[in-house]
Amino acid sequence: MSVAPPPAPPSPAIATEAQEALAALTGRPDAVFHPGQLEAISALVEHRQRALVVQRTGWGKSAVYFLATLLLRRRGGGPTVLVSPLLALMRDQVAAAARAGVRAVSINSANAHEWGETQAALARDEVDVLLVSPERLNNPRFRDEQLPTLIARMGMLVVDEAHCISDWGHDFRPDYRRLAELIRSLPHGVPVLATTATANERVVEDVAEQLTAGPDDPVFTIRGSLARASLRLGVLSLPDARQRLGWLLAHLGDLPGSGIIYTLTVSAAEDIARLLRDNGYAVRAYTGRTDTEEREQLEQQLKGNELKALVATSALGMGFDKPDLGFVVHVGAPSSPVAYYQQIGRAGRATDNADVLLLPGREDQEIWQYFASASMPTESRASAVLNALSRDSAMSTVALEGLVDIKRSTLELLLKVLDVDGAVQRVAGGWVATGQPWEYDAPRYERVAAARAAEAASMLDYESTAQCRMQLLQQDLDDPSAEPCGRCDNCAGAWFPTSVSSSDASGAAAALDKVGVEIAPRAQWPSGMSSLGVPVRGKIGPDELVQPGRAVARLTDLGWGGPLRALFAPGVPDAPVSRELVDGCVRALKDWPWETRPTGVVAMSSRSRPELVGSLAQALSSIGRLQFLGTLGRNGGTPRGDGATNSAYRLSGVWDTFVVDPALAAALQAHEGPVLLVDDLVDSRWTMTVAGRELRRAGASAVLPFALATVA
Repeated sequence: MSVAPPPAPPSPAIATEAQEALAALTGRPDAVFHPGQLEAISALVEHRQRALVVQRTGWGKSAVYFLATLLLRRRGGGPTVLVSPLLALMRDQVAAAARAGVRAVSINSANAHEWGETQAALARDEVDVLLVSPERLNNPRFRDEQLPTLIARMGMLVVDEAHCISDWGHDFRPDYRRLAELIRSLPHGVPVLATTATANERVVEDVAEQLTAGPDDPVFTIRGSLARASLRLGVLSLPDARQRLGWLLAHLGDLPGSGIIYTLTVSAAEDIARLLRDNGYAVRAYTGRTDTEEREQLEQQLKGNELKALVATSALGMGFDKPDLGFVVHVGAPSSPVAYYQQIGRAGRATDNADVLLLPGREDQEIWQYFASASMPTESRASAVLNALSRDSAMSTVALEGLVDIKRSTLELLLKVLDVDGAVQRVAGGWVATGQPWEYDAPRYERVAAARAAEAASMLDYESTAQCRMQLLQQDLDDPSAEPCGRCDNCAGAWFPTSVSSSDASGAAAALDKVGVEIAPRAQWPSGMSSLGVPVRGKIGPDELVQPGRAVARLTDLGWGGPLRALFAPGVPDAPVSRELVDGCVRALKDWPWETRPTGVVAMSSRSRPELVGSLAQALSSIGRLQFLGTLGRNGGTPRGDGATNSAYRLSGVWDTFVVDPALAAALQAHEGPVLLVDDLVDSRWTMTVAGRELRRAGASAVLPFALATVA
């Protein structure tokens, strides 16, 4: 890596010009630059350098690239290309650019109808900043038809949230790795700026190395203090979800202004939002399941203080800009101090005070482990993908899913990793193998796994430390200026109530005790089933469909999820269903808005928990006065889909598993009314789909799936 020495001081001319532009940007003739801003602008405009800026949220990184763009454009430079990771961030950046007098437009998945107009504006040189997502850089049409022209005309390249480039960054994205190749292709003298607020020394070195094109293009790094004087940090450890939600019920209204309540899972966000809304708070859930249009509406409602809070997963993260955000509360801790710092950085950007509180949970580490393992590519999966892909004809992700046992989200991530490594390429119509030599970099992934484990340990240290919490976060980000903040609960004492009244805990308990989760029926067979020997395609026929079903709860739920996770934990022996679970099932059935009440019960033949499932089916039959029709049989042996992860392989694994014996067939044919099909745990829904299909084909008029739990 070539590291640049500090540049010469800004010339008087550039200092004057930049100061005038800053005054116009802010609308204040007395505006002054923060330390490092003018130096960064000078490095880009006067010296055409490559610069990495690591500064806290609110320091003014966007001012650097917008003002540098204005000055470069005055000197005849082409448009700046700004690589930005999120639609929310793009929206805010386009609005900020307009306020600065910078003409900015974006190309992303949400505005495809505007691409033609954007290209025409670029051709007329009416665009100062073009915002693109890192994924767009590998869109075949954009990459082959538009990017070469952009590179030839580019005045500056800006990489926002640059920690995403690094394996070691808390939000690594394979698509960002392509930027190193883009940077190497830039003509000499095109300045490059990378910015981030969340990078430790390891990430800084990794990003700087990828910015370096050679000894003639060294990287100038500006790194400032990451202390946030406006934030008041605290940790409140409570024994269970009931106590944590009871605290929120009692004290959310006491927190200043409006803010964000972060959770680790989608179901937690939805449950907490429902609980708070039912108790009179103006809150909404914001997760990866929230569609793009609704996300934008929710962001605007929070910015306009129409909501007290958004209850959000990490889907609301980088780029959301509400300078007066008054608080951030975490119900469950992120897996690293770096990720935590990034999320709490949303608060107190333009206020003197903002409250930050962490309510950690005992289940946090299980959730960290799940996400860590899901995001790491394995050698066997990579080999399966490479063996399935052809060099001659493109294969879509959907078609590939029928040939490799990898679920869709993991497969898409793996393809991006292999693409960046040069082993596969995205083309019109899908993916092809390049034929280039490729080896699984096991040491690299072992190092990443070790780093993530160390970060998780640091997060636990943050929760339990008696040291200044802001100082500890700064140390985790390798900030040499770390010192006690004087404001956090360890420095100044707890600023928040530490007890939960029995009435508040009871209110939370009542909400957590709610039961009933829909099991949506599968309506379509997966693509490519013929390659797995399963003769189905298209929509599932109406005479083979099951009806919408119900489960008591999700395993990830804050309330019933706890006892259900304990029931299904590895090593727990099979046993009859408990009275508590039977009561929960009865309540879920009572609240089920079915079209026609079931009149009979069929038990699934469970390989792992036959006593649990059989006793549950018999109990529901007795309590509900439903005819017990029998148990659905199984073929011998182990299903081929054990351990399968994607839909095609899961369906293949259970396709020929179930058998309706003559006694059950006779009972079904003589029975009138819908049948309740009882199982213990629903994951992919293919077991219920195939089992229900067999019952329908044997004479059941309708099948209503019912289970103790769903995985998600």
